Amino acid sequence: MGALRTKMIEEMRLRNFSARTEQSYGAAMVGLTVVAAIFATLPLVLILGLLIQKGASSLSWDFFTAMPKPVGETGGGMANAMMGTLMLIGIASAIGLPVGIGAGLYLAEHRGTKVAFVVRFLSDVLNGLPSIVMGIFAWQFLVRPIGHFSALAGGIALAAMMIPLVTRATEEMIHLVPSSLREAALALGYPRWRTSLTVVLRTALPGIVTAALVAVARIAGETAPLLFTAFGNQFWSTSVNEPISALPIQIFTYAISPYDEWHSLAWAGALVLLALVLVISLIARFVTRSRFSGGHD
Repeated sequence: MGALRTKMIEEMRLRNFSARTEQSYGAAMVGLTVVAAIFATLPLVLILGLLIQKGASSLSWDFFTAMPKPVGETGGGMANAMMGTLMLIGIASAIGLPVGIGAGLYLAEHRGTKVAFVVRFLSDVLNGLPSIVMGIFAWQFLVRPIGHFSALAGGIALAAMMIPLVTRATEEMIHLVPSSLREAALALGYPRWRTSLTVVLRTALPGIVTAALVAVARIAGETAPLLFTAFGNQFWSTSVNEPISALPIQIFTYAISPYDEWHSLAWAGALVLLALVLVISLIARFVTRSRFSGGHD
């Protein structure tokens, strides 16, 4: 009896030790994940704080409505750059979103074909291509043949960067659509093309909208492709066939200048650009949350 009791006590000690060890490991893992989360968000917090410190004082009504001043004059704004940014995003979205969504739909509906494999592989490669390489490519085939820079060339370059991201995201969103919906539509006599457009694509639309917003947020801050295509313009321009300014180009131009006034405007422009990206990202998060909330109702 004594030996049995001793054995039971030892087993209980081992269980208690194992439980305490598991608790310690669990607490350590939670601590590591918290530290990782802090380090993941710390750069954005520091960048946002620095931009507010350096650029908030230069934000004014003139900054949003006035044109850039010549060298030596104080004041001025980035109205032309903000309009140019909106135009370039509009051109890129008008080209990149239909192409990307269509390509993603094809990849999802014909996933086993050789063509789908090649398109998927090329999309992944293009998605990882440095933006400056895309800019040089666009300059060679869009700017050099016509002999001048233009907003259209800049928009096409940004669209080329947007297409692979939208393509792969659309494919993944369509994969999440239950196959029963396709089968039900086909059983009702819908042709396959109509099923893909009116049933599958419509069901995956919230996720596709989110992917489109993320793609827009990505291209909004690109500078290298625009230096080779849109080039920049100190004057107001809304023509797609002329050089055009944009916030990234204007920020770059002012940041490398030797003038303190331009440096202040560059900080303010960077703050506005970051705010634009944050707003687009928040809208994407709202769309995603609405989608999943609607799925639980």
